[in-house]
Amino acid sequence: YQRRVHGGTRTIFNEEHDTFRESVRKYLTSNVKPNLLAWEKDKHPSRNFWSGLGDQGLLCLTVPEKYGGPEGDSLFMSIIWDELGYTNAVGLGAAVLVHSDIVAPYILHYGTEEQKNRYLPSMSKGQLIGAIAMSEPGAGSDLQAIRTNAVQDGSDWIINGSKTYITNGWNSDVVIVVALTDKNKKPAHGMSLFLVDKDTPGFTKGQPLVKMGSKYCDTTELFFDNVRIPKSQLLGELNKGFYYLMQELPQERLAIGGVSIAHAEAMFEWTRTHCKERAMFGGHLADKQLTKQKMAEIKTEIAVGRAFTDSCILLHQQQKLDASTASMVKYWMSDVQGKMGDLAVQLHGGAGYCWDYDVCRGFADARVQRIYGGSNEVMKELIARTIF
Repeated sequence: YQRRVHGGTRTIFNEEHDTFRESVRKYLTSNVKPNLLAWEKDKHPSRNFWSGLGDQGLLCLTVPEKYGGPEGDSLFMSIIWDELGYTNAVGLGAAVLVHSDIVAPYILHYGTEEQKNRYLPSMSKGQLIGAIAMSEPGAGSDLQAIRTNAVQDGSDWIINGSKTYITNGWNSDVVIVVALTDKNKKPAHGMSLFLVDKDTPGFTKGQPLVKMGSKYCDTTELFFDNVRIPKSQLLGELNKGFYYLMQELPQERLAIGGVSIAHAEAMFEWTRTHCKERAMFGGHLADKQLTKQKMAEIKTEIAVGRAFTDSCILLHQQQKLDASTASMVKYWMSDVQGKMGDLAVQLHGGAGYCWDYDVCRGFADARVQRIYGGSNEVMKELIARTIF
């Protein structure tokens, strides 16, 4: 909670936030963590996962009450990121992030009143699950390389193309599809967003992909074969899609950073407990000088990372978080998370390599944090643009 983090007191929360955190942690501990291994076998969480979060008011935190949301702020939103990280459910952190902190805000900020009233109340209840389809087989972090296109035909749009690595793809009820709509312009000026419902003819989903980690979270390919949708499904203005993506990406990257640093804190605590209990050479692993130094180093990195993440959360609350700073928090926190995961496995020894242990699954889940939302190498390029 406010004073729980080993790196020091967190001062950005009040008692209302702490009470909310208590309820979130209690719910996730009782209803999510026990089901993770079962959902791994299915390669996706159950629909009850989503409806349960909706019943608890834990989805679409910043959606106003008039559209069926809780009307919270960025601080409440960040508590969800924290607690999913602490629960060792990094993949579900990504799933909820996509649904609540990407798809819902796009509809809220750029949608028509009809679109807001149609989708947001059901998304807030967990009755509709949202996904966003950006990545393609030949276009990942480079959004301007996409090939999926939409052609106008009378009052309709016809979409053709394919997407890959789509979080929530299998469970999705509505997908924001990024498509080229003017081939005579550069992609950044000829890209639009469309809302595609799951039962639209020509829209099909591949089976959930088999991944290294976050196996309980559905990631799929999506296919669009002459998918005809009415013009009312255009999200925002025509050819403004790339602009909208750039406006919303800072929140996505902050969220990835938030989940990453919370997960690093959780892995630190598991490792500290293990080192204190693990007998070795007449003492405990925690008694060894090298263990102490390694844990001191990573604790410092986590504490510094937490302070920076909290400052970014406050900047976002004030609508002052810029793209470069968001890139910093995403890249740095996911790097620290990766370092902590590697150290945790090493200090757990053979147990750290066994799937039954949280630390092993946590290590595998953490790896993708440096890839999605824009790879960390791309984050450094974006940061460098503000330097030179």
